[in-house]
Amino acid sequence: MKTYLDFEKPIAELEGKIRELEHLAQDEEKVDIATEIGTLETKVNKLLKDTYRSLNPWQKTQVARHPERPHAQAYVDALISDFTPLAGDRSYADDKAMLAGMGRFRGRSVMVIGTEKGATTEARLKHNFGMARPEGYRKAQRLMKLAERFGLPIITFVDTAGAYPGVGAEERGQAEAIARCIEVCLNVKVPLISCIIGEGGSGGAVALAVGDRVIMMENSVYSVISPEACSSILFKTSDRAKDAAEALKVTAQDMYRLGVADLVIDEPIGGAHRDPGNTIMALGEVIAETLDELGKVEPDRLLERRREKFLTMGRAA
Repeated sequence: MKTYLDFEKPIAELEGKIRELEHLAQDEEKVDIATEIGTLETKVNKLLKDTYRSLNPWQKTQVARHPERPHAQAYVDALISDFTPLAGDRSYADDKAMLAGMGRFRGRSVMVIGTEKGATTEARLKHNFGMARPEGYRKAQRLMKLAERFGLPIITFVDTAGAYPGVGAEERGQAEAIARCIEVCLNVKVPLISCIIGEGGSGGAVALAVGDRVIMMENSVYSVISPEACSSILFKTSDRAKDAAEALKVTAQDMYRLGVADLVIDEPIGGAHRDPGNTIMALGEVIAETLDELGKVEPDRLLERRREKFLTMGRAA
């Protein structure tokens, strides 16, 4: 069964009718309902286009969090061959929320790092819903430095509500681990491409998103705090998350206008979860083009441009 968001109820009703008609056609051999199904499918497509053309920031946040949306593991499976997971921070433990390893992207050796939310209940628990602990960010630091040592481009896939805020994580230096991760991102002398594929939340997302190119999917979001948390702080209630989302400017389109994101990739009508295969391939094409471009830049110049890119953010034009 598909998962429908609150604003997709009219779409859910029409697609429910289509499933009922298809089931009826299987039971009654002589029943011809192709025309009626075709009419309903046309209505669904139009409704999807109209709905997704005018999503507000809060609705885009819901789409970015959709449970059926392709997560980091799906992108790795489709784009990276010979992927070899690498584990541990060589200090405390291995963090399953942080997916990382080496592989080949279209024949080119790369280092891949991403936050993995999990696609099933069991996987979500295993990966802690994509919320990494300090050891996850220290693993990321270790592997980025390893990538620099061997001259491997780094690709990150960001999809997290934020770093895990538990007591143990704080005791082990969560803030320091994130800060050091950002520092390593700024200093590695290899191309670093950051892809925000779903939810880019708080410092836990920034830790992997300080790249030469920051690429966002059309319905992804990126913010310093979740709309619910922002609403609780500003309005003393979480019920005004919609207002908070609008004030935060969380959408990919907002990030592009503000110069935080370098590129926004279109998704299929109805969101990435309706056509994961084409969504992933579209991002793959952009990554390939970007790697070709960045590969021509000298390491020192690459480092200089990356630092300047982030230092100039927020300056008055």
